[in-house]
Amino acid sequence: MSERLDVLAVEVWLTRFGAVFAATRELLDDLDRQSGDGDFGTNLEAAMERVADGLAESPPETPGAALSTVATAFMHTGGTSGPLFGMWFAQLARAAGAEAEIGLAELAAGAEAGLAGIQRLGGAKPGDKTMVDAMAPAAEALASAVASGASLAAGLAATAAAARSGAQATEPMLARRGRASYVGEAARGVMDPGALTVALLFESALPGEAPAVPGSHTLS
Repeated sequence: MSERLDVLAVEVWLTRFGAVFAATRELLDDLDRQSGDGDFGTNLEAAMERVADGLAESPPETPGAALSTVATAFMHTGGTSGPLFGMWFAQLARAAGAEAEIGLAELAAGAEAGLAGIQRLGGAKPGDKTMVDAMAPAAEALASAVASGASLAAGLAATAAAARSGAQATEPMLARRGRASYVGEAARGVMDPGALTVALLFESALPGEAPAVPGSHTLS
């Protein structure tokens, strides 16, 4: 893996994420059904379809433009999670700027800014059983990778592992934010679908691997 991601590499990443998300959509809806409205995956699948259409209709020339297409698609999605993810991707796009290639530094800056924006808007913090439980450790892992001078491959692997651990840690939690907070103990033992989505995103960036989907066989 190169130490920088050009627009083609980012598009491949996003396309792979779209395929993984589509394969996981029923599970995400099921997780949400146990702790919310049951339409998390369905809502965001519509956003992923808009991402694919946007990339095909107006091929981006930079990684930032590709990420901006994702941000716009999610911003126009119903529910709460869509706009929150849209805000997060918008910060990734802003950090990428107009550069022809991006690396860990840009991803770290965008992840940190996106996390801060979501926390300001929704008030969630780690331990509340939300997407923040995966976003926060992912942002920390990216920052640590930059500080240590890690390679792009190593940094993304560490970030994906941190996001997955954060998502898995939501299972025993009692939700304090979002729809899951309304059902109390009924959501305990259920992984937060937003946190799982963050893990799937970063796992989709890893070459030669397919993200593991809880409750099913590994994707191929």
